Amino acid sequence: MNHDFLRTWAVRVTYFSIALHLVVGAALPLFVNAALFEGYHHGIETAFWGADVPHQVRAHQSWWIALFGPTVQAAALWMGALAYIGAQQRSAFAWGALIAGIVLWAPQDILLSLRADCWNNVWLDCIAVAGMLPPLVYLFLTDRAKAAP
Repeated sequence: MNHDFLRTWAVRVTYFSIALHLVVGAALPLFVNAALFEGYHHGIETAFWGADVPHQVRAHQSWWIALFGPTVQAAALWMGALAYIGAQQRSAFAWGALIAGIVLWAPQDILLSLRADCWNNVWLDCIAVAGMLPPLVYLFLTDRAKAAP
């Protein structure tokens, strides 16, 4: 298959995942208590509290999740800048920095979630890694090969 075609699609998938981070980050503070997320909240609450969950726990948990939204948005902006540099300059370094961020974040986040028995987070992390890492690795390898003399 044509390498330029694959590279274009890998860049698009990367931009899409970054845009998704930006949208989710913006939505977290607004929709943290939506009925859609009841199962997610319940899974976290029972992992820490069992069947007897004090009422204040939901408010505290919602506050932390809402607070996490702007962090996700900021990370999306930084990821977007790196992806733009990588796409425009065919910079293996930019793709490598994005890979390094995922490789730094994911194992720690997954381990902390496993220790807390929060399987919702584990699955969400695994989906994010599976969606983001393969195109980034492809872009890193492709652009590194083109930069080599």
